[in-house]
Amino acid sequence: QVQLVESGGGWAQPGGSLRLSCVGSGMIFSVYAMGWYRQRPGTQRELVAHITNLGATTYADSVKGRFSISRDNDKKMVSLEMNSLRPEDSAIYYCTAGPNVATLPPQAWGQGTQVTVGS
Repeated sequence: QVQLVESGGGWAQPGGSLRLSCVGSGMIFSVYAMGWYRQRPGTQRELVAHITNLGATTYADSVKGRFSISRDNDKKMVSLEMNSLRPEDSAIYYCTAGPNVATLPPQAWGQGTQVTVGS
């Protein structure tokens, strides 16, 4: 059974940075595409960043140039570096895994980690 466990959420000031991490288990991590979704209050979940099993990345327009997704297959970890944070980045962030989380529904979701950006 695939399990994804996120860490690293919390509070940051506008313009600040946070780094989210997600460790996978019960899976051959290197063959999965990985992604980070977020859900802001009153909105649907949206894909923030995606990385294929080969390391190609895509980003939502709202985070391009500010967020960076990376993976370490040896550690079975995917990370999201978030810089120049804005209040509108406040959301619950979910780690996801699947054959292609950019175009297909993810097969697995983490429990989510809260990110709050405010003064």
